Amino acid sequence: MWWDALVLAMGEALAEAASHGVRAADVVALAAAAQQHGLVALDDRGEVIRPAKLWNDTESAVDSRRLLDRLPPAAWAEACGSVPVAAFTVCKLAWLRRTEPRSFDRLAHVMLPHDWLTWRLTGASVTDRGDASGTGYWSPADDGYRTDLLELVDDRGDWLSRLPTVHGAGAVAGGLLAPAAAALGIPAGIPVAVGTGDNMAGALGTGMTTGDVAVSLGTSGTVYALHGEPTHDPSGAVAGFADATDRFLPLVCTLNATLVTDAVARLLSVDRQALDGLALAAPPGSGGMVLVPYLAGERTPNRPEASGSLHGLRPGATPELLARAAFEGVVCGLLQGRDALSAAGVPPADGRMIVLGGGARSAAYLEVLAGLSGRPLSVPAIPEPVAKGAGILAAAAATSSGVGPVSGAWDSEVWETVDPALGPDQAESIRIRYAGTVAQVGGGDASDP
Repeated sequence: MWWDALVLAMGEALAEAASHGVRAADVVALAAAAQQHGLVALDDRGEVIRPAKLWNDTESAVDSRRLLDRLPPAAWAEACGSVPVAAFTVCKLAWLRRTEPRSFDRLAHVMLPHDWLTWRLTGASVTDRGDASGTGYWSPADDGYRTDLLELVDDRGDWLSRLPTVHGAGAVAGGLLAPAAAALGIPAGIPVAVGTGDNMAGALGTGMTTGDVAVSLGTSGTVYALHGEPTHDPSGAVAGFADATDRFLPLVCTLNATLVTDAVARLLSVDRQALDGLALAAPPGSGGMVLVPYLAGERTPNRPEASGSLHGLRPGATPELLARAAFEGVVCGLLQGRDALSAAGVPPADGRMIVLGGGARSAAYLEVLAGLSGRPLSVPAIPEPVAKGAGILAAAAATSSGVGPVSGAWDSEVWETVDPALGPDQAESIRIRYAGTVAQVGGGDASDP
């Protein structure tokens, strides 16, 4: 499905480029950015052993707990910058060994989604430091694999032989193979950059600098910032990732963002645009209604078996209030993530608050986020900054000029600014009510089973 999607996307991109006088023969380089953490398991012939485990698949929650029984959270954070939760690849590997031992015994190559796409394009088993930092067995601080962590999954065999080689920013994975070139309709042999994970590419594509904070509103949600030093948060709230260059990208992730508002839209039998309208017609605070948005379990806080709940229902409840409560619940959760970055030692953001992802096209999300954060939002006009970040990596590989200079040359973004329209006292009261409700239902303490 990922390969078919890449072929489809390339066809659409080439068709649009042709309308601007750009031909397929003019393509000089390629790079892929894709979702983090997922496990693509290959055998010694390079064949896929089983369907990929996606990052938001929480079946490996029990395995994350077992790994933490073997090594405490603080030791994990010190070793690889993060405390493993169900999303992390190391937990997926533990799940595979526990539930499908025959598949595990066939395992010859461990790849992430973007690694696998790069392998299909070039035949090279490579990755970058950004995506490697989300596996739970690569250290951003040490700039290397921690096979001792993988030995907690299985202490037999040679783990290094199964893992892709980690390259720096702007590195070339190899030339585009002829079969891949034919499928994509672009020249064979052009350089394919190593690529990166989606959040790292988003940071690159929006031109993030130190002091900025990004809020990504997709099915899931992330909050992250650039930092000059690796982070080690023993609470597990902040994942200590690397970025797509030579810096670091501490990040907080929730499983539940637009997934929540889409679910409420289905409940109300409206589309996304209509849900926006309902939410914008309701007063801030949703009349006291609070939606705790753990519909798919939760990663921050680490409660994979949790479910969502609605509080404060009164006789005057309306579709408008429910719609508003959905947006406010998601945003309050994300802002708790921003607070967690500060608690983990990331300096307070004094730059832009950048909003990206599908939710950045929602007027309700933008109004609620600006109001509850008390900060103006910077929304990039380009619809897919993650793809732009991949393009920057490709251009750097094609020109050998380094990611920094290419990123600077491409930094001609048009931005929309959304100012807060909510007083600080009202915003604080909404956030306090949300935090109190989460604590009341037991959603704030990851150590409480």
